[in-house]
Amino acid sequence: MIVADQLTKVYENGVVGLDHLCLEVKPGEIFCMLGANGAGKTTTINLFLNFIEPTSGRALINGIDVNKDPLEAKKYVAYLGEVVQLYGNFTAIQNLDFFTKLSGRRDVSKREYRDCLRRVGLPEWAFDTKVKKFSKGMRQRVGLAIVMMKDTPAIILDEPTSGLDPRGAQDFLDMLKVLRDEGKAIFMSTHAIFRAKEVGDRVGIMKQGRLVMVLEGEELEEVDLEKVYLEYMRGWGVD
Repeated sequence: MIVADQLTKVYENGVVGLDHLCLEVKPGEIFCMLGANGAGKTTTINLFLNFIEPTSGRALINGIDVNKDPLEAKKYVAYLGEVVQLYGNFTAIQNLDFFTKLSGRRDVSKREYRDCLRRVGLPEWAFDTKVKKFSKGMRQRVGLAIVMMKDTPAIILDEPTSGLDPRGAQDFLDMLKVLRDEGKAIFMSTHAIFRAKEVGDRVGIMKQGRLVMVLEGEELEEVDLEKVYLEYMRGWGVD
């Protein structure tokens, strides 16, 4: 569903942002990518969203090369970043309606919008409140509702729990598990090691544009992920 095939990005100044990444995120799976700033996480996401062009290799969404057919590929993926871009003078309902229609859905009732906002845990009083008054956690909930209303098989998330309080972050991760169980393929970049271990079916570690390790299943249960991550960041265990 979300596939990187020898995906490489070398910037004009010669910096290697991504070095022959091979990765597949399947339906019903959450893949969490860990890495320091500059490790290649954001470059990976930008390539999948066709914000930048690859130097070589392919980024595929639902089998579609995002660089060759970006409009078709975007029909199958929803994106949520660290900072949710909403219209401050619109209410939560109005933002949800606007972005849902922008994605091509025109047959959604106000009741469905309200049900979706309830599902992501937004308080009822906030449905008709302008989002400029919202906390970051509340804005993230609206952003997740927008992702859910688009109802794509692939979801890409860039540091979605950054800056959230513990309750807000936990609620967000619980909702991701629900989406995973509905068959969504979810790719999430994060700095939060413990949250990655909690929610990820597989966890990858990026360093200097390379995917240096992937842990899954029993491996994730058995290892001290923080220790493994820090060892790679210090340079141990890397060829």
